[in-house]
Parts: sequence; structure tokens; C-alpha cells
Amino acid sequence: MGSLADPGELDSVEPPQQQPSFDEFQRQTSLMTSCTLLWKELSDHFTSLEQDILKKSEALKAKIQTLDSETKASLEVLEQRETSMNVSLSIALQKVVENKKAAILAFDEGVEQPEVDDSTGLLLKLKSFCVKMDSRSFWNFLTAKKKDLDSLRVEIPKALGECVDPPRFVLESISEVFPEDKREERNERNNDLGWACVLMLESLIPVMMDPVLGNERKLVTPSVKDKANEIAEIWKRSLDERGGIENVKTPDVHTFLQHLVTFGVVKNEDFDLYRKLVVGSAWRKQMPKLAISLGLGDKMPEMIEELISRGQQVDAVHFTYEVGLAHKFPPVPLLKAFLKDAKKAAAAILEDPNNFGRAAHFAAKKEQSAIRSVLKCIEEYKLEAEFPPDNLKKQLEQLEKPKNEKKRPAAVPANKRTRANNGGPMPPAKAGRSTNAYVSSFPVAPAFVRSPSHTQYPQAVPAYASPPAMYGSRSPPYPYSPEAAPYPGTPVNYSPYGGYCNGMAPAYQQAYYR
Repeated sequence: MGSLADPGELDSVEPPQQQPSFDEFQRQTSLMTSCTLLWKELSDHFTSLEQDILKKSEALKAKIQTLDSETKASLEVLEQRETSMNVSLSIALQKVVENKKAAILAFDEGVEQPEVDDSTGLLLKLKSFCVKMDSRSFWNFLTAKKKDLDSLRVEIPKALGECVDPPRFVLESISEVFPEDKREERNERNNDLGWACVLMLESLIPVMMDPVLGNERKLVTPSVKDKANEIAEIWKRSLDERGGIENVKTPDVHTFLQHLVTFGVVKNEDFDLYRKLVVGSAWRKQMPKLAISLGLGDKMPEMIEELISRGQQVDAVHFTYEVGLAHKFPPVPLLKAFLKDAKKAAAAILEDPNNFGRAAHFAAKKEQSAIRSVLKCIEEYKLEAEFPPDNLKKQLEQLEKPKNEKKRPAAVPANKRTRANNGGPMPPAKAGRSTNAYVSSFPVAPAFVRSPSHTQYPQAVPAYASPPAMYGSRSPPYPYSPEAAPYPGTPVNYSPYGGYCNGMAPAYQQAYYR
């Protein structure tokens, strides 16, 4: 038998190792790559989820903080409103007591109406209407006092405070002409009462302000506010009857827009209508502020550009300063462009054959108006450093010089009888005492008219009277007026000079001698 192998030898013998095939190697490599990519994808996904959760958490915290602050602010507002309601209630009760006493005193004891001879009397008169809620008498009194506009602007808010219901009182007062004119008799003198409507609506604003919250809360009852909204809708529907936005009168537009602002009945869907109305009446001084109050602040750049394109550069400057856009629309170039356009318009007037005879006058008026507007704008917005007004003032003086020279009286020598410039006949020695004596400065000179105190008169009077002469090179001291004649006698009436100054009688001037 053969000998057994040593166990140590058996352990030292290594089993034969099988080499992996190439396909197996590729498979393992691909598996490792897939696991790596999957790990990276899962890692990125969880990282993104973590970031999203973090962002949402931060947003949620911000919303919670905002909600807390809004809740706190709302609670404060509610507390203020509660306080303001108590204050308003106490004020209203006090007014009721005061108005009751005043009404009893006025009706039972027959208190005489105050005389309107000063601001105090004006206020008492206005208050007497407000205490009795006599809106019709108040309106009639107001429309007859346009000459006292400055005093009315101060006293009407004080008087409206005496009303039991000021908003209702104002709506009833202006109802005769707004939203529709219900007057049966109209004339040119009292046709435009828009100024009175705007005055009352403006005066109502401080009266309607909450004593605690201010303009944030208007003291107007829901029924009156609904009535104000209904009035605004009636006015809008009447635009077609008025000929559209382009033909509506500026006082009516101003009243409508002020009505919206005063009663807080502005509607977002009507912003385009408001913008067109404001641009169409932009020359009104209050329009820039009304545009802001109507919520058109975002549309102001478009409105300013539209005004510039329409040649209303001065109005554009006012709008620019109202919203603080002077950096975007520099005022000085706009004012210079306005003056340039006015000069072109004046030149066109001079070339217009329809203005023959008065073209120079109209052209000068056009330029004078433009220069005055620019000077006022320079002064209002302190633009003297950028646009010195000296040259403009000189131009204005030159344009006004012919008119001033025409009106300036000149002294006439008292002891000399000067021959007319055209070589006309000399007046008689006694003509100095005649109130109607003159010598014609026109080539064909009719017989002079002697003083009514003389017994001799011309035998024939020409078909037309020649204008009086200006003796020497000086103008007579003052215009002829038969009523102001220093000597007695029947004045002589002269017919217009045929064909002179487009058929209009010139302003004759009479020379006097001593």
C-alpha cells in the first residue's frame, strides 16, 4: 500500500482559479456604473426635495408673519373705527342739539336773517340755510354770489358742518343742473353753473372726513352713496346725448370727476373713460390732482405723452410735476417747444386771408398768451436758473408796446394851433372852445363842425363822417365822449366811416384846446 499524504501538504495545495470571462467583466462594470448613476440621481432628488421643503417652510413662515401683522393692523383699525364711531356719534348728537336749538330760535322766535355785508354775515346766512336743510334756497343764494367766490370757498365748509346730513344736502343742492340740467329758463349769463357744483363738492370733502381716520373713512350713509353712484351712471349714459366725450363741456366734466372723488364712487372698469375726460380738459388747474385721486397715477406717463403730442406742453408740465416725473419729461424743452409752436401759429394767422385787417392783433394775442403761460410756469416751479425769464419779459413788452402806445394820452399845446400832419386846413380861432371841432386827417376833408354854441352850421353834411384829426404829432388827451363834454350843447352823432376797419366805427379821439 502506498503511503498516505501529509495533511499539511494537502492544505498547501491551492485549487485551480477560473478566470472571469470578458462578458462577465462587462456586465459587472455596467452594473457598477448603473448603481453609481442611480445613487447620484437619488441624491440630487432628495437634495431638491430638501430645498423645496426649506423654501416652502420659509414662505409659510413669511405668510404667517404677514398674517399676524395684518391681523394686528386690522384689529388696530377696528379699534380706531370703534373709537371714531363713538367720537362721530358724540359730534352728531351735539350737532343735533345745536341745530334743534337754532331751528327753534329761527322758527318760533322769528330771528331776522343776517345781512350779508362781510364774511361773518355771509357765514351766518349760509348756516341759516344749512340748519334748516333748505338746499334750494342755499343753491339760489350761492349762484347769485359768484363775485364772492373766494369768501364762499372759505365759509361753505363751515356752513355745511351745520347740516344734519351734509352729503345729502349737497346732492339736493346741485340736482338742478347735475347730472342733468333741469332748468326751464337759461341764458348765457347763468348757463354755466359748473363752478358752483365743483365748489360745493370740494367743500364737502373736509366735512365728510372721519374725525379720527381722516379721509380713509367717509362719513356718508349707504343710501346717499348709492344715490351718488346712480347719479354718476346717469351722467355717463347722457354722454351720447351730449355728442360724445369730444363735445362734452369742460365744466360738466370737472363736476362729474369731482363728484366721483368726493363720494368715492370710482370704478376700475371706467379708468379709460376717466383718462379721456382728464386729457380733454387738461387745461383746468385741478385736473392733475383729480387724475391722481381717480387712481390714474399709473397712466400718467401715457397721458403726458398724449398732451405733448397735442401741443399742450404747458399742461404736460403741470401733470409732470404732480406725479414727480420731471426727470423723465424735462420741463424746459417742453416750454421752449410750446413757445415755438405758438410762434408758428401766430405766423399762420398773419398769412390767413380771413383775418385781413386784424391778423396782426390776433397773432400778437396768441404770442402774448403763450409767453404769459410759460412765465407763470417758470415762476411756479422755480425754473429761473434753467430758463431765465428776462428775454421772455422783453418779448412780452415788445408785443404789448403798440397797444400801450395807442392808449397812451399825450398833452396837446394849449396856446398853439398846429396844422394837421397831412396838411389839412387850420381850424378857426374859436374852435378851441368847441367840443366837437376837429379837422380830418384823411385826404378828403369835409367841412369842420362848429361848436353847438355857434349859430352857423355847415349847409351840407357828407355821407359819412371822417375821423377826427390828431393835430401835430401828438395824440389827443382822452377819447371823445358827448356825455363828458365840458361845455353845454347838443352832441353830434357820427355814422361809421364806410369801409374803414371792416365796417366797424373806429374809436375816435377828440382834441381839446384852451
